[in-house]
Amino acid sequence: MEGHEPSSCDQRRLYADLAWTWPIISPPEHYIDEAQAFIDTILRFSHIGVRTLLDLGCGGGHVDRTLKKHVEVTGVDASEAMLSLARRLNPDVTYCLGDMRTVRLGRTFDAVIAADSIDYMLDEEDLYAAFVTAFEHLEPGGVFCTYAEITRENWQQNAVACSVGAQARTEIAFIENRYDPDPTDSTYESTFLYLIRQGGQLTIETDRHLGGVFSL
Repeated sequence: MEGHEPSSCDQRRLYADLAWTWPIISPPEHYIDEAQAFIDTILRFSHIGVRTLLDLGCGGGHVDRTLKKHVEVTGVDASEAMLSLARRLNPDVTYCLGDMRTVRLGRTFDAVIAADSIDYMLDEEDLYAAFVTAFEHLEPGGVFCTYAEITRENWQQNAVACSVGAQARTEIAFIENRYDPDPTDSTYESTFLYLIRQGGQLTIETDRHLGGVFSL
């Protein structure tokens, strides 16, 4: 979790009191292919040996679970709740609390990545700051790798995505709606709905996030 400080329309409960739901609605095994794509891309383009990697906006450490099989990983995230999950999942990975726009660790790495956490950069100033952080931590000849999951070119107004997960006696149906109230700026709203059943008892939680969308 990264980006501007949460406002009334940017709650980000997924990175606070609802962080416990993350391994259920989006388990680590869903990230194996993504992590392998990062590794393959880095090895293809790097001009140096790749032994160390910095993951900016690492979240709950799901990508790191695969990355650490190939390189020594250090993760940074702005959510202490997510870092707690990451440390539990990957006790052999170093994790640090920090904002990808401003954090400085005082060392460099052979590769730097930013996965979908880059979506929380709300304007070009945020993006620039995050990219500066990446290159400040990158060894000469190394690779910085990120991706844009949502762009102006592939934007779909009012898009809805659903997923379902279960763990022990807890079942969660997770629904996300993306909406852009003002196409003239670089932000959009994601509204999350959690249908949580624990022992058959239903609890409904809502959450709102602001994200950034840009043209490629």
